[in-house]
Amino acid sequence: MTDSAPSAVDEWSVRRIVRTMIPLLAALSVLQIVSGTVLETYEAVLLQYPALLVLVPVQIGTAGNLASITCSRLTTQLYLGTYELSPSNPALRANAGAVFGLAATVFGAVGIAAWAIGLALGGSLALGRVLLISLVSGLCLAVLVVVASVAAVEVSYRVGLNPDDTTIPVVTNLCDIAGVLILFAVVSVVV
Repeated sequence: MTDSAPSAVDEWSVRRIVRTMIPLLAALSVLQIVSGTVLETYEAVLLQYPALLVLVPVQIGTAGNLASITCSRLTTQLYLGTYELSPSNPALRANAGAVFGLAATVFGAVGIAAWAIGLALGGSLALGRVLLISLVSGLCLAVLVVVASVAAVEVSYRVGLNPDDTTIPVVTNLCDIAGVLILFAVVSVVV
């Protein structure tokens, strides 16, 4: 082992984790503020269509959950030595397939629930529109989850950071920010 390579004890030290995570979390916090600012610009649309108001936190939370699952699975494969960045890797394809299958199922159910709650709150969006918004934005987020998770694992590993520390915060924050943008891009086309 060279002097520049951290030992396993160094990698798990509080000092190393804090030194790595403070700048990362600070940058991600700034990006969350930007996401909130973008969300605020759609306040009138959200108040006009209660189903969309219900849809926002659930869409973003679900995308973050899918991202956490994907990052965890990929970093586990990395540490087990079974991770390989290749389209022919069956484990990588299975993870991507699982994300899309879960996204289609969950975002479909979320769309129906958001429509029902929106209807109960006096909303006027038709079920088809709410379902279309939920599914299209959810599947776009699924693409982002897969690409961002693989990229986060690759970059973290290649620059010498512990992917267990960095991938989930990066990808879930990215999904929060992009989730707002994707959702309202779809809303602007559908509504």
